[in-house]
Amino acid sequence: MNTSGQPDLFLDVIQANKGIIYKVANAYCFHAEDRKDLVQEIIIQLWKSFHNYTDAYKYSTWMYRIALNTAISFYRKESRRQHVSNPLHAEILHLEDTSGIDETTQNIKFLQQFIGELKELDKAVMLLYMEEKSLKEIAAITGISATNTATKIARIKKILKQKFDNIKN
Repeated sequence: MNTSGQPDLFLDVIQANKGIIYKVANAYCFHAEDRKDLVQEIIIQLWKSFHNYTDAYKYSTWMYRIALNTAISFYRKESRRQHVSNPLHAEILHLEDTSGIDETTQNIKFLQQFIGELKELDKAVMLLYMEEKSLKEIAAITGISATNTATKIARIKKILKQKFDNIKN
């Protein structure tokens, strides 16, 4: 990639695709401060690898791949830290009054919670699936085959359905 004008181009790419960064951060971080840290880390990693970008992929595909890899690493590191420093489960610390919430909003909250409980790669696949990315795009971003992606999505949907069925009963 030509290095002249890189900072301006980088800022334009980030501005045009900043939703990707925030969606990934929201999917992997429960606390607002952790989300801010993750957003910063994703932007740093995007900048560090910007000179390696080739137009073989769309900017969004490239950004998702880096953002998800950064988020997964951040999540693993944060999970290890919290396991040592905070033995209480997040559910114990976060009590929420749901009496005034309509059913759709409640179901969205449950869906976010259930997706948050998935393994890192499964969470990434579902995030991209919910963004209506094609199997080919999801495969390119996650580094798994399109066939494996389709299988993962079907299995994850089954797991999510079971979790919803459990809360309804």
